[in-house]
Amino acid sequence: MLWSIIKIAVFIALVAGVTLGASFLLELDGGVRIVMAGVEINLTPIKAVIALGVLVFIIWLLMKLTGLLVASLKFINGDETALSRYFDRSRQDKGYRALSEGMLALASGEGEVAMAQAAKAEKYLRKPALTNLITAQAAEMAGNRRKAEEVYKQLLTNEKTRFVGVRGILRQKLAEGDTETALKLAKTAFALKPRHAEVQDTLLDLQAKTSDWKGARETLNAKLKYGSLPRDVHKRRDAVLALSEARDVLDEGKTIEAREAAIEANRLSPDLIPAAVLAARGYIDQGNARNALRVINKAWLVRPHPDLAAAFAAIEPNESPRQRLKRFAKLLKVHPENRETRLLEAELNLAAEDFPAARRALGTLAEVEPDARALTIMAAIERGEGASDAVVKGWLARALSAPRGPQWVCDKCQHIHAEWAPACENCNSFDTLSWRAPPNSPIATPTGLEMLPLIVGALDEPNSEPVKTEDDTVPDAEIVEEEHMDRAEK
Repeated sequence: MLWSIIKIAVFIALVAGVTLGASFLLELDGGVRIVMAGVEINLTPIKAVIALGVLVFIIWLLMKLTGLLVASLKFINGDETALSRYFDRSRQDKGYRALSEGMLALASGEGEVAMAQAAKAEKYLRKPALTNLITAQAAEMAGNRRKAEEVYKQLLTNEKTRFVGVRGILRQKLAEGDTETALKLAKTAFALKPRHAEVQDTLLDLQAKTSDWKGARETLNAKLKYGSLPRDVHKRRDAVLALSEARDVLDEGKTIEAREAAIEANRLSPDLIPAAVLAARGYIDQGNARNALRVINKAWLVRPHPDLAAAFAAIEPNESPRQRLKRFAKLLKVHPENRETRLLEAELNLAAEDFPAARRALGTLAEVEPDARALTIMAAIERGEGASDAVVKGWLARALSAPRGPQWVCDKCQHIHAEWAPACENCNSFDTLSWRAPPNSPIATPTGLEMLPLIVGALDEPNSEPVKTEDDTVPDAEIVEEEHMDRAEK
């Protein structure tokens, strides 16, 4: 509608300009005097302008006739396509002009204009391989998905443009959320152009989303083969896919296959903690404690992790706390200053009721790097050493509002996962989960401290008097700190 109004306004302006110009010429005095071969011609200004226009037209016509004459002479001399080329040259000029204008409109974001110019170019050029692509992209830009899909389907009929058509429909199905159809189209596009990096990534993401781990490993191998993936990254991601395949097999109850797949995943990437844990538990189920220890020790050497400690404990599930502490001693000597090692040692000493040793193992983590786990351990140490309920509740109050510590966090969208997964459940990114502390949330939980009496109320003796302060709440932090310093001096 707006474009039509603009065209009408331009037409009215042109007519008005011509009218004003003609009236101006009519009012001018003088004219043009032409003398040639004894003939004198006098022209008024307006007649001179008209004569000039006629002269330009005659020259243009003579040039065209000359071109036609040359083409006719070539045809007579045996060039059978000379006349057809002459008549087609004008159509091609118009067609390519419309094609270039359509591309410019597409780059400028004018979808409707690009579609109109593409239709005009097709009228003159009759080359759908060129014009259909612009039409489809312009239709997508204008929000006309039905038209875009029709054009992409037309591209499927031509072997040269089949890949473009498949890729265009694939993008539409991805936008619509039709994963099943998109996966089939991605496989077709991959078969047409296996070296295409975008198609490889799309197919891999769709296979991971649909848990087609075997197909995903084949696609990953193709990325390595065609040089679109570094070898070290391929090794890591192949291990992730092998681990995912093992987890699926384990869910189906095929324990032998699951153990084999988990061991394969651990072999591919020993530093992949979930693979090491699954492989170790597979060995434990087989009664092969020696291999389980080897897998855990190798992974712990790369990075201590609580899941590795849990698997290490599962090797001897019936041992006493003292025996477990003794058996863990060798593991604790690796990375002794690591945060996870110190927390683990403190927990083991707590289980053995050696509270001074637990305090020494914890060190200053509760003050320097406080999180919910460290503060809870500190509360348990205080309770075990006979501290008052006020001190214990003080540590638990801090634990309520403290960070939770390292978790499985997506490096791309920062989404937190309860357990490891091959792809982020929020953004579907593949192999982006890492064990680290998530970014601190700027929003605190408003009900955390209000729930404190419900959580720690069981710490009070049944007949004991509640601790009284000026406002009948948890004692002032300075009093708690003084009690803590007195016990440390003793």
